[in-house]
Amino acid sequence: MFTLPDLPYAYNALEPYIDEQTMQIHHDKHHGAYVANLNDALSKYPAWFETSIEEILANLDQIPEDIRGKVRNDGGGHYNHTLFWDIMKPGGSTQPSGALLDAIIRECGSFETFKEHFSTKGMGRFGSGWVWLVKESDGSVKIVDAPNQDNPLMEGKTPILGLDVWEHAYYLKYQNRRAEYIQAWWHVVNWTEVERRYATS
Repeated sequence: MFTLPDLPYAYNALEPYIDEQTMQIHHDKHHGAYVANLNDALSKYPAWFETSIEEILANLDQIPEDIRGKVRNDGGGHYNHTLFWDIMKPGGSTQPSGALLDAIIRECGSFETFKEHFSTKGMGRFGSGWVWLVKESDGSVKIVDAPNQDNPLMEGKTPILGLDVWEHAYYLKYQNRRAEYIQAWWHVVNWTEVERRYATS
């Protein structure tokens, strides 16, 4: 069965940008519920527990129809949040380097322009959802967004960076000020991990 991964840092490690209470509720309650609900759905077809969450989400059309919606939502929530925790850390570099930075500059012209485009996509996502940086098969990168707990794996793409713009990710500290949350979030991106995902995908 799938398990809730530990945070790779303390609940308060991302302050002042993301507060301790939000991190605790977001991880323990929201992510925990996605894992529990995913396990509940797959318990009807336990052979799927032998498959990675990445493979499950990339092959949703093979999931039995009676649980497919739940697996899409809760499996997506589990995968998305696991990635989200890993691509953040306290402090660290303010931008990537090497091949990833080169790919971003080729796509957007500059790193600052990339941040603007990514942030704008986050502001433009109506309701709940995510913004993603994906790596294409030719090594290029693209900014995409998705509703709810959908992610690029469901479209055959490889996500390397993701931003949660569900209100539960920021509402306790920022209320309805999503733009302020997005700008704060750039201070805690773990570019070393994003570079690793780009290099190994």
